Amino acid sequence: MWGPHEGMGWWMVFGGLWMVAFWGVVVGLVVWAVTRMAGGPTREVGDREMPIDAAKRRLASGEINKEEFEAIRDVLG
Repeated sequence: MWGPHEGMGWWMVFGGLWMVAFWGVVVGLVVWAVTRMAGGPTREVGDREMPIDAAKRRLASGEINKEEFEAIRDVLG
């Protein structure tokens, strides 16, 4: 019916490449999901800023003056 090499050849190469790509995507999604759940090393937009950074930002924007900034810095240590 078919010869000894019918159905093999380049289609086997493409099938293997698709399998590698599929498992690469699956592993990548699992790693991404685990790092998102664990709160990975990247800071998100919703993360709270450090108090001293907030004080520096307020000083730069003119919300507080230098004396108030120094008082905040002294309290924070």
